[in-house]
Amino acid sequence: MEYIAEITHIKKQIDDFHLGPIDLRVEPGTITAIVGNNGSGKSTLLKLIMNLVNPDLGNVKLFGTLVYGEDESWKKHIAYQPQTVIGWDAFNGKTLKDFIASLYPDWDEDLFHNMVSTFQIPLNKKFNKLSQGMQQKLNLALTIPRNAPLLILDEPTSFMDIPSKKHLIDILVHWMDQGDRSIIFSSHQMEDIKKLSDYLFVLHNGNMIGNYEKDALLEKYKSYWIQNTTPLPNHTIPGEISRTDQQLISNQADRTEAFLMDEGMQWTKRTSLDLEDIVSLLLKPIETTNDEVT
Repeated sequence: MEYIAEITHIKKQIDDFHLGPIDLRVEPGTITAIVGNNGSGKSTLLKLIMNLVNPDLGNVKLFGTLVYGEDESWKKHIAYQPQTVIGWDAFNGKTLKDFIASLYPDWDEDLFHNMVSTFQIPLNKKFNKLSQGMQQKLNLALTIPRNAPLLILDEPTSFMDIPSKKHLIDILVHWMDQGDRSIIFSSHQMEDIKKLSDYLFVLHNGNMIGNYEKDALLEKYKSYWIQNTTPLPNHTIPGEISRTDQQLISNQADRTEAFLMDEGMQWTKRTSLDLEDIVSLLLKPIETTNDEVT
């Protein structure tokens, strides 16, 4: 398979913070959410992908091209929205659009005006005169219509109100339907992650926990309430990751259920865990003294 992005053994040290090693492959036509605690290195990883930060070790390939080499042809295939943009303060939205649109031959003018209308963005105001939420909306309206095959978004719904978040998700879903495209985005917003992502790449304080298919995670993690007449054994049950009295949480539901049935132990209730609870469980066992970096 030809991957949109291939991140191989990336490491980066920033003061006392260490990121990596990171290995990640992004398939065409998928949406990958980078999730983790504050200071886990999500923004740093996106900057490494975009060659805005140099790694200490490892490589990144985008569309088969090494981003740290002399060939910069990969850049025309990427649209990147950082958390903070520099150099826009003195310009209004119309001027910024005219400049950015001229750089992208597949610029979608209709999508841009649709986003401006949906988010009610005042194009005549200078960027530094807009609220943080409106700056974010303008940033997105200047990024998504570039129609690059890979869209990289760093906390795309920051400072946005609830209706605007819903509009953005609808826009991104429609954008994905227009062709063989991929999105990598970082977020703390679990609702955005639930609605958009196909894969969750989980980080904790610079450590890679893993890359998981969202639907597979939801299928694997189950909570069981065991009948009070059947005491749980003292040893760990296959798949068990925690228990409270007669409640058992498993991340390998098939193994847990096979054991319970073999032992004649019945459950009165079985539920799937919420994605937010699953992510919390993935992060819970990890302890590190790394300082926070965003």
